Amino acid sequence: MVIHQIAVTLLLALICLLSGPKASAGALVGGMSMLLGGLAAAVVMFTGGVPGGAGWLIRLLLGTALKWSLVVVGLYLAIATWKLPAPAVLAGAALAAAAFLLAARQWNRGRTA
Repeated sequence: MVIHQIAVTLLLALICLLSGPKASAGALVGGMSMLLGGLAAAVVMFTGGVPGGAGWLIRLLLGTALKWSLVVVGLYLAIATWKLPAPAVLAGAALAAAAFLLAARQWNRGRTA
């Protein structure tokens, strides 16, 4: 799934390069913030042994909160601090999220067939 997110983010950054280097950098930052948030959530959820039922829920909630906190901070830094174009930043994040969902759907389809 990570490979799909990286590929889509790099492809969008190349397309945004037609609008200029700031748009390309914005697409990269948006996509990578979504990617890093997802990786951080995975680390929280899948490390530290096998918990009980409540432990899984706590890990899921903590991982999700950490993911979206990192995404929001990344998007804020890109748009407000580094003054990168907001449409490119948001497009990078949205396409990285869509790539994750499509990769998860494809992986799940192979498991349930």
